[in-house]
Amino acid sequence: VRQAQELYAADNVPWVVGYSGGKDSTAVLQIVWMALQGLPKKQRHKPVHVISTDTLVENPVVASWVTHSLEVMEAAAVKSELPLTPHRLTPAVADTFWVNLIGRGYPAPRPKFRWCTERLKIKPSNTFIRDMVTTHGEAIL
Repeated sequence: VRQAQELYAADNVPWVVGYSGGKDSTAVLQIVWMALQGLPKKQRHKPVHVISTDTLVENPVVASWVTHSLEVMEAAAVKSELPLTPHRLTPAVADTFWVNLIGRGYPAPRPKFRWCTERLKIKPSNTFIRDMVTTHGEAIL
């Protein structure tokens, strides 16, 4: 936590933290959260963006849980006066699963042809990160 605080205070470059709700991303987010909470309010000088990509084909229970966790996270960040903003990212319509599977006739994804990962998860994240870089000049992931 202390090292995260030192890195946070070292510059004004916004942070982007990927969050899936799994154990690894939850642990990273918890460290960042605790680091921010441990800083005096005047030292919380730059934004931290938490991004979670919704593929729009997740199990409804999982999708609902992630959406709810982002809402709870946002409310808690506001209450704690943390400069942390969660973002639910989705693929562009042209990149959605059903447009590609039915509309373009792509075969169902399989281990040797995983067209969906790039379109459904990576591209929305890259678009968000590029927008951050355009706005702020750079971003730390």
